[in-house]
Amino acid sequence: MAERSFAQEVMKLRAGAGEVFKGEGILAITKALLQSGVSYVGGYQGSPISHLMDVLNDAQGILGELGVHFEANGSEATAAAMLSASINYPLRGAVTWKSTVGTNVASDALSNVASSGVTGGAMVIVGEDYGEGSSIMQERTYAFAMKAQMWLLDPRPNLTSMVDTVEKGFELSEASNTPIFYMMRIRGCHVTGEFVARDNVAPAFNKTHPVSPQREPEKIILPPFVYAQEREKIQHRLPAAIDFIQRERLNEFFSGMHEHLGIITCGGSYNTVIRALERQGLADIYGNVDIPIYCLNVAYPLVPEELVEFCSGKEQVLVLEEGQPEYIEQGIQTALRRADLQTRVYGKDIMPMAGEYTGQVMLEGMTRFVLASKRAHIPLALSLEDVLALETPLSQDDIAALMEELPPRPAGLCTGCPERPIFSAVKQLQEELGPFHISSDIGCHSFATAAPFNLGNTIMGYGLSLASSSAMRHTLPHKAISIMGDGGFWHNGLTSGVTSAVFNGHDGLLVVIDNGYSAATGGQDIPSLVQPNLIASTIDAELPKRHEWQSIEAACRGAGVKWIRTISSYNIDAMKRTLREALTTAAPGLKVIIAEGECMLNRQRRVKPLLKKAIAEGKRVDRARFYVDPETCTGDHGCVRLSGCPSLTIKDNPDPLRIDPVSYVDNSCVGCGVCGTNAHSAVLCPSFARIDLVHNPTRFDTWKAQWRQRFSQWWRERDRRRWVASRL
Repeated sequence: MAERSFAQEVMKLRAGAGEVFKGEGILAITKALLQSGVSYVGGYQGSPISHLMDVLNDAQGILGELGVHFEANGSEATAAAMLSASINYPLRGAVTWKSTVGTNVASDALSNVASSGVTGGAMVIVGEDYGEGSSIMQERTYAFAMKAQMWLLDPRPNLTSMVDTVEKGFELSEASNTPIFYMMRIRGCHVTGEFVARDNVAPAFNKTHPVSPQREPEKIILPPFVYAQEREKIQHRLPAAIDFIQRERLNEFFSGMHEHLGIITCGGSYNTVIRALERQGLADIYGNVDIPIYCLNVAYPLVPEELVEFCSGKEQVLVLEEGQPEYIEQGIQTALRRADLQTRVYGKDIMPMAGEYTGQVMLEGMTRFVLASKRAHIPLALSLEDVLALETPLSQDDIAALMEELPPRPAGLCTGCPERPIFSAVKQLQEELGPFHISSDIGCHSFATAAPFNLGNTIMGYGLSLASSSAMRHTLPHKAISIMGDGGFWHNGLTSGVTSAVFNGHDGLLVVIDNGYSAATGGQDIPSLVQPNLIASTIDAELPKRHEWQSIEAACRGAGVKWIRTISSYNIDAMKRTLREALTTAAPGLKVIIAEGECMLNRQRRVKPLLKKAIAEGKRVDRARFYVDPETCTGDHGCVRLSGCPSLTIKDNPDPLRIDPVSYVDNSCVGCGVCGTNAHSAVLCPSFARIDLVHNPTRFDTWKAQWRQRFSQWWRERDRRRWVASRL
């Protein structure tokens, strides 16, 4: 299961030569891989390329027909290690992952394959989400590319350029015996368009045509070979790459009438550059520009000869490079000064040092650049004052007015999420035992660091929460609590956390949230995926059967953990008791609580179609819903603060004599029961009630409902008579 199905879209991957391919960027990239004759593909999901993994997974039938091997890898390091297939053999392969966090995990394997060099083309499609759309720390792939001497492609975000760059990228990799990064920005992943397809190419080697095993000691990353590999990078691979980039014209030159000016930009920023120029009347919507542009579809390495060619005769050039440090700008300055070319280079002196170059940022920088020209005046559609006025900075009054109209919408857990009751239990127990130090982790559960739970001190990396609490355990009044998801557990937590903690006698508490999927990245399968919880008996037979997978509990016991408890995450009272026991017991060693509860978002994706079908077929189906009695609700909203469920909100108080709004469960409720359980566990008000909605009721259901209605009516009438009597 995944966040989105591409079962229909992947049929487009069969398009042959001359056909027009229409679709999303990630589909176009997959088609380009097949046109390039890849032998293997793999990767690890994460924004913005999660959907690329989903496309590859849904396209396994087509990949199999061509003889292409596909793996959904356990981590980015696992994916990077796949590239070793291209070291000794002429096998083209591609792997993909999320930006710098994935590259950091994969760094050992990447550095080694870059040192060894490749025979077949090897490509890392990295989802670069630097900027406002990012969910991680603000770093760039460029630094790793420079460090490891891996070439970095950053194509213009249109489907034709993206597809051509994939195919040329494999050729560049093979011409220079170097693995390459292919950078996909967020907009490039999801841009839609079209290109003229070519035939898919089956790999030259497969099960029926195997490669001949061969050993090349000089490619092993051990002394003395590594010293020769370092020299080869500079003496042979880099010159070969630069020669190929020049010969194939991978970088693009766009001419313009104002030849004394120039703009140097990476391909991923090209569209934003054109838009800024168009707003100033210096370009049209088709990309015809008045100021010459040198577009770096290959962001690294820079080609000194092309830089000198472009900058010769120019008064000034503007280098547009998002983020810091200004690697590209420094490289350009070095190349021009070595050639004794004194063209004035503008860059971070008029552009922001950090942050994404949005449309407004680009427009302002472009305007300042043009106004800095010492030549004849260049007419601009907008003055600098006009451009600055477009920033419309928000004042404190504006923010206050906005907050009155729109409620804050921080990232949070889904309605019915099985992780919410865990944090409700922790929060309640914290009131009893005092504050805890909580090491958080990557995943949905990281949202517990925000309101209303406000639990969590640090986030160090995927599966690293237990390791991050090890150095402070001897200084805390209570055992440190580490929260980890099942995805993080299999990705890194079992070895870096559990095994290390057992070896070092870590007397802490690890809570593993087992929701059955890699939920935060779209609901992909993981090793501990189990058969989903059964729902109504009328549709049990239609549930998919699952294989027997690895167990988190068995893995922890195998690593040496003695104290393990597995409980339902929705049982708040049991969770509180278990947490209290783990934090107060004198038993030595690591304590592990495995909180089981299927991801509600994935469960609803699976259950809703089954419910709809069962109802349409006339089968009896009941659904639990929860209700807050507005006459009983006190209006203190403790239930909201303790749960934070999106379906638990407020509405106007029906009693005209009471001012505070009352709590209210809206129609998005999935009937998980956490709100009512919290009210009981935390000894809150008794205003919660459960209602069972019955579809296609039986005669007994109808008879029971009628008697309940009569009984309720009798009680209401009795209360009314008593109230009237008290007034007489």
